[in-house]
Amino acid sequence: MSKRDFYEVLEVERTVTEQELKVAFRKSAMRWHPDRNAGDPEAEARFKEVNAAYECLKDPQKRAAYDRFGHAAFEQGGGFGGGGGPGGADMSDFMSDIFESFFGGGRGGGRSSGGRERGADLRYNMEISLEDAFTGKTAQIRIPTSVTCDSCSGTGAKPGSKPRPCGTCGGAGKVRASQGFFLMERTCPTCGGRGEIIDDPCEACAGAGKTTRERTLEVAIPPGVEDGTRIRLSGEGEAGSRGGPSGDLYIFLSIEQHPLFQRDGADLYCRVPIEMTTAALGGAFDAPTIDGGAAKVKIPEGTQSGAQFRLKGKGMPVLRSKEVGDMYIQAVVEIPQKLTRRQRELLEAFAAEASEANHPESNGFFSRVKEFFGGT
Repeated sequence: MSKRDFYEVLEVERTVTEQELKVAFRKSAMRWHPDRNAGDPEAEARFKEVNAAYECLKDPQKRAAYDRFGHAAFEQGGGFGGGGGPGGADMSDFMSDIFESFFGGGRGGGRSSGGRERGADLRYNMEISLEDAFTGKTAQIRIPTSVTCDSCSGTGAKPGSKPRPCGTCGGAGKVRASQGFFLMERTCPTCGGRGEIIDDPCEACAGAGKTTRERTLEVAIPPGVEDGTRIRLSGEGEAGSRGGPSGDLYIFLSIEQHPLFQRDGADLYCRVPIEMTTAALGGAFDAPTIDGGAAKVKIPEGTQSGAQFRLKGKGMPVLRSKEVGDMYIQAVVEIPQKLTRRQRELLEAFAAEASEANHPESNGFFSRVKEFFGGT
């Protein structure tokens, strides 16, 4: 007698949601429950059929397998060994195909043949000056890292010998076992996932296939790098196991704080104190630039503290671009200190002659304050 479709048993569509499936199951289970149908063998059979259908469809993985293969996915008593699958194929191969269609990948996992593994990536933190970030530079760094063993060429076996394939996993590094519907995969307990056994390990590296050594590397830092820029050196990380490929080295850059300039992207800012008389009468001065030169900045008469003057193209280069940022001079008017008697007299004379036109900003502010308090 052929089995009925599980969706038909629960009287639901194939697009049914998890919540709708649960409601349909409770309704059918209550309808065919033996306590409500005492002595009715058909109701008992229907109740078992409803339970079997729900047990399958409530599990997302089982439901996916059922949607693809129907009842054939659970034939052979739910086991994965022995017997024929659909089309007469071996059931273990058949269920392996299901497992791989759900979870991806082939037999043997991510480990390459012979237990070779890619080496770990390394990180190196480097601090450079703002001038170096402007011009770019080639820096030398020394890093301790693992490299392929010269004695065994990374195999881990003593020169003249070689590893043999693991008899437990056949060189795959993983073993599989069936448990109900699921095909479980785990690291081979014999070889530890390497896929091979070393009977006579290399004396230089104790069978690891790599040794620790300090290396000197050159790092090309391009102009325009910013704080946090990452530079990747392919293949300069740790050596792989059993002759596997090396990992990569990542250089993380940080920029030292500069005594004159503050950086915002490609633009630079420089705070320049100017004398009160220069701010009042106007004048000019030479401002330093990041390239080591100087640029003349003209100060107009009546310059206020906080005024900015833009020097086009005097900022930082944009990384991997021909664009260049600007530099902004921020004027800070310096109030004179430690006045002599003569200087004080001159300033007092100036204050006596000053009018609202000399201080429009302060006079305007205090006029608004007076209005705020009702003119008192």
